[in-house]
Amino acid sequence: MKMNTPRCLFGSASLGEIAILAGGCDPRGNVLNSAELYNSETGTWVAIPNMNKARKMCSGVFMDGKFYVIGGIGTGNSKMLTCGEAYDLKTRMWHEVPDMLPARNGGAGMTETPAAAEAPPLVAVVNNELYAAVYAQKEVRKYDKQNNLWITLGRLPEQAVSMNGWGLAFRACGDQLIVVGGPRDLGGGMIELHSWAPSEGPPQWDLLARKPSGSFVYNCAVMGC
Repeated sequence: MKMNTPRCLFGSASLGEIAILAGGCDPRGNVLNSAELYNSETGTWVAIPNMNKARKMCSGVFMDGKFYVIGGIGTGNSKMLTCGEAYDLKTRMWHEVPDMLPARNGGAGMTETPAAAEAPPLVAVVNNELYAAVYAQKEVRKYDKQNNLWITLGRLPEQAVSMNGWGLAFRACGDQLIVVGGPRDLGGGMIELHSWAPSEGPPQWDLLARKPSGSFVYNCAVMGC
């Protein structure tokens, strides 16, 4: 079934039989604040209330029964939005969450990358806890819901290289975090699949698979976990 408002570059996530798509761009390039809910059992799209801010190139996750949109580029903005928004399925209302973007740490030699060149935030939820892969420092961070801040847990796999976040996938699979990506060179490159079940202490990544590949990971879906 067609959406009520065609869009691309949106944030999305699924929970059971439903999925929510929020923000993005319409066919004329306008940044949207609208959102829609898809029910796979009925095969229908239903418009839900608009977000407080229009945004494209954002990420979406479900956590604690709510749908969150994180980051993205707003109307007339050249920088990534630092706020997030949460949609409560029961009250059918959005509320803004300030400083929800896992911001990069500045430092010597760091250059500011235009937001349009960056991948949407690399975030995933395991056991109702939100994690982020911060490509610039190759770090894994965990979101402290009580204090609304990000805590650095440790490192991403050494081979998890990217180009401004592109070329790297960060997903949840059951009780594990999954990282997909690898180094590229003129002769092709490698694709590696790592996993880690979050626990106390820094990440201990398990290499599940590795193969030569010339592919560039723009995105991926994880199914059947």
